[in-house]
Amino acid sequence: MLKILSLKGVGPAETFGPVEFAPRLNFITGDNGLGKSFLLDAAWWVLTRTWARGAEAIPRETSIAPSIRFAFSKVTDGDKEGEVPFVDGVWRQQKARPSIPGVVIYAGVDGSFSAWDPARNYWSDQTAESEEKIRAFNFSPDQVWKGAVSEKGTNICNGLIHDWVRWQRTTNDLSFNELTIALDALSPSGVEQLLPGEPCHIGALDETEYPTLRMPYGQDVPLVHASAGMRRIAALAYMLVWTWNGHKRACKQRKINPAKEVIFLIDEVECHLHPQWQRRIVPAILKVVQAMTGEKVAVQLIVATHSPLVLASVERDFDEREDAIFNINLQRNEAKITKEHWAKQGDVVNWLVSESFGLQQARSVEAEEAIEAAEAWMRGDKHLLASHLQTEIEIHEELKKVLPDFDHFWPRWIISVEKNSQDQRGSPKK
Repeated sequence: MLKILSLKGVGPAETFGPVEFAPRLNFITGDNGLGKSFLLDAAWWVLTRTWARGAEAIPRETSIAPSIRFAFSKVTDGDKEGEVPFVDGVWRQQKARPSIPGVVIYAGVDGSFSAWDPARNYWSDQTAESEEKIRAFNFSPDQVWKGAVSEKGTNICNGLIHDWVRWQRTTNDLSFNELTIALDALSPSGVEQLLPGEPCHIGALDETEYPTLRMPYGQDVPLVHASAGMRRIAALAYMLVWTWNGHKRACKQRKINPAKEVIFLIDEVECHLHPQWQRRIVPAILKVVQAMTGEKVAVQLIVATHSPLVLASVERDFDEREDAIFNINLQRNEAKITKEHWAKQGDVVNWLVSESFGLQQARSVEAEEAIEAAEAWMRGDKHLLASHLQTEIEIHEELKKVLPDFDHFWPRWIISVEKNSQDQRGSPKK
């Protein structure tokens, strides 16, 4: 499992980290543009020696010598560590096999998908010279759905559309059974269960058979016409099945044992998902991967998220011995990442105002400004008032616009106003 990642002279700060990852669940929170996705890209690179989607990191203009330091543990032969410098325009890696713990998977926020398989992307001297050598699988969103061909013309992935129907048409195909189980586990609820429907054709001239999902109202809808959230879950389920089954098949051909570890990187796991889905997705993914790979395979998730529901969803099972949460924030114009103390928040409102998300209030910007003005007025700090909220009447009228009648702030404000009832304006009536 990935244990440590530390960046110098590259990324969102001159020095970033070290980040000490937990062996099971890891959550990374923080504002946009502070380096969550870059951290996942760097994690993928140190584990696979490739850059996902070909987006190689470019060092900052700094006096610090750029380098990426890492450490990870292996079930089979202990810990490994190293540091790679940026020299003469390239990241100077040692010419040796990657000491990969196992299968590494990276789901991008844009629908892209990357996988590194020690049985397919690493080769030994015993491998036939005629076999094409592919350093990693990097699929664009379109390739996930329609398939991908290597530079030498090898059909390395049939794509979701073809494989789904082929698996479904094949009697007793274990891949389709695993896909169905994955879809069921990743479904938001029993009401919105993701069930495969019967394959269909679209249009009079298109001979392609498309997979479908059976909707709660009984209709089979072509998957390409389903919602963005359903398509994301379907693609995620497909690529998990494709990666692990391909790994098992390659291990059988090479007469080697399957990997004992899976590292799964996910950028914005909640992307496109309704709140019903957001509060189930991480436990479901962990359950699916563990069920598919077996109890003897260790699973590490590193998840970037903006969703308080995602964090709320793991409160029951979060274990500080195995799990961790990190937050990236801006300090003196530089991004800093810190490991946060885990504490159950109970609901989404408390998560929003926690250190992980940093909101002052779980309200609209206008409501927050109005309450801040009201509190400043009650304290007598009138010099802190906004230009458009200078009087008690103006503040009161603004509160009426932005707060519901049942808001818990009203009693405090009304009591304060009544104490000042001797003012010539009189006490405003709510």
